[in-house]
Amino acid sequence: MLNTEKVVLSPLYQKRFQGLHDDKLLINDAKINKLGSIDIDDHGFILFPDFKFEPKVNHKDGYVYGALAIGENFRTFLNQIPSYINKNSALATCWIGPLHNYMKVGIIPEDRLPQLEEIWKEYKILQSGFGGMNHLGPDIKIGLELGWGGLLKKVRNFRTFNHPADTSFYDGEEQLLLGIQEWIANHAKLARTLAEAEEEEILRENYMEIALMNEWLTENPPRTLREACQFIAHFQAVDRTYFGGGALSQLDEVLRPFYEKDVSEGIVTDEQAAWYIASLFFNDTHYSQIAGLTTDGSGDLTSRMSFLILDAMHYLHIPINLALRVHDQVNEELLRRSLAYTLEDGSGVDYSLNIGCEEGYAKNGFPVELGRLRAKVGCNWTALPGTEYPLQDVTRCNMASALVHAIEDLKASRERTLELLWDRFTYHIRIMLDSIKKGYDHHYEVVSRNTPELVLNLFMHGPIERGLNAAEGGVDNMSFCIDGIALATVADSFAAIEQRLVLEQRLTWEQLFDALGNNFKDAESIRLMMKNVKRFGSPDSLAEKWALKIRDYFVDYAKISTPLHNLRIIPGMFSHGDVFMYGKTIPATPNGRFDKDPISHSNEPDPGFARGIDSFSPSLKATAVAKVQPGLGNSAPLHLDIDKDMLGSEDGIDALIALIHTHNHMGGTLINLNCLTKKMLLEAHEDPSKYPDLVVRVTGYSAFFATLSKTYRQQIVDRFLS
Repeated sequence: MLNTEKVVLSPLYQKRFQGLHDDKLLINDAKINKLGSIDIDDHGFILFPDFKFEPKVNHKDGYVYGALAIGENFRTFLNQIPSYINKNSALATCWIGPLHNYMKVGIIPEDRLPQLEEIWKEYKILQSGFGGMNHLGPDIKIGLELGWGGLLKKVRNFRTFNHPADTSFYDGEEQLLLGIQEWIANHAKLARTLAEAEEEEILRENYMEIALMNEWLTENPPRTLREACQFIAHFQAVDRTYFGGGALSQLDEVLRPFYEKDVSEGIVTDEQAAWYIASLFFNDTHYSQIAGLTTDGSGDLTSRMSFLILDAMHYLHIPINLALRVHDQVNEELLRRSLAYTLEDGSGVDYSLNIGCEEGYAKNGFPVELGRLRAKVGCNWTALPGTEYPLQDVTRCNMASALVHAIEDLKASRERTLELLWDRFTYHIRIMLDSIKKGYDHHYEVVSRNTPELVLNLFMHGPIERGLNAAEGGVDNMSFCIDGIALATVADSFAAIEQRLVLEQRLTWEQLFDALGNNFKDAESIRLMMKNVKRFGSPDSLAEKWALKIRDYFVDYAKISTPLHNLRIIPGMFSHGDVFMYGKTIPATPNGRFDKDPISHSNEPDPGFARGIDSFSPSLKATAVAKVQPGLGNSAPLHLDIDKDMLGSEDGIDALIALIHTHNHMGGTLINLNCLTKKMLLEAHEDPSKYPDLVVRVTGYSAFFATLSKTYRQQIVDRFLS
């Protein structure tokens, strides 16, 4: 029978968990004091402000490009960076920031397409996907089975076996691996030095265990749970350094065999196991998943390790990007405990939903069994560990820009009709999507000779065996993802025009054009008139009809493969925190939005959409989001920010469980949940120092509320108060 008991920590491990928690706050304070607010994932890098690195460039414009040049520089970099061991951690190492902070990497000028960049500039496509890196899911088990020395042997063996005329692909991978081994050895030396200098016995023993472990792992694969966590920490640090990689895998299944072996040999307790996992979470916020269906759909993957991971997350109480895959057979105790922790802590895991993610993926022509293997390993996205190159979450098609261009076309035309506005809107959507697809085709041709997936190639099935970068056919599953953004902004705009200009005829086109052109100056009555139609999310609204129409057009045109290489496209709708960045590029819109205000988030209604609706509840927002899912397995998340004063403990958990399962069966893909009190949130927003360790889900990622800028904090407040 599955052991679901909560881990009980002794005073020693309580101290270690608290020490990691407190050290995390100190580390983040130092970063904020030096860098300012941090509005992205709460990455685990340690700031070493005095560290400098001089790369050996191989391009006249100062770039380092190509597998060998990057590999050689990366090796030197790893040998020069400071070694780090936290006294409260079971593991060594850290990373000190992305490599591009220290050397110029990317697509060299002669491999770019200026004509596409002009289109992207015109249409405010700030994230085209071209040159995108790292948004694929590794199979960490490859490394756990081989170790760093085994990976090096594999690279050398296949270089000999394939005997390529140009060996630079393998040479670059070899240089990286040699650098990793040297870097690990440096940490082993540091651990021995710390042990020799340490007077406290418990700390001295820990340092010596870290030294011995890293000495072993320099060459050999891990044998124990602690060694497996240490190997993954090595991977995390190197992966983050190279273009900010952040995907991990199905963490409970990856660690379960090591835990079960250690338990059978009597060398690990549950509190020790939880400490190892907490040390891994302290190291970095790589995305991982627990639970889920077995591949054949017959059972649940939940194990004792799933509970240990969840308990470690709760005890540590820092930002951790962990997802729980929900399905009808999911372990009820695991789901219930995760929600209890969210109610207690303010946030916790997010919920990756199997029907939208797995059955949606199958609609692309894949077996549903393959969809079940896709793990939630990114802010909003899932991927097949080790076999898929999806380049997810690096492309945004701002549909509000297409609307703005369509309005300009209408102003220049003698015809003033809603039909023409729609026609011009879809025309500009096609231009935007066509340019992105052409960029993908070109990305496929040039990215491998510029910035190969040097780290993740080692943890994918195929690249080393074939001598091909993951992005050029190194893996079997090639697909690309395009995310549409500003759905509610556009849908509410079309609905306001239809209601006020067409049906009610309370406003002329010229009056609307003038109001928009002047950013509603001296036209507040017009702005409120347009804003106060029934907006997307309100039941039976005109805006819902438009949202579905926009979704259908975007998805149908986006999913057409690329023109040159016939690369599969999987459309989704997600905008991260880009609602502010993109909003700054968009003038006033017909939904009453001011110039430079944020656009709407993902496929969600705008905050305040349900004011005045007596029946409003979180389920109304959840229903709206489910209705406009793209439906092909690329996530379009639901963000719920719930006042826990409105929820009883047990009844509240029951209500949330029902909502999660209902959203799953409606085709939802991901739920990001915060459960806070209005008082706490507003006080923390006014003075973040009052709640320094308040953790929130911003979108698919978690962060300390205090580390976010006031602008980013505002989006959470707006969602909460709506």
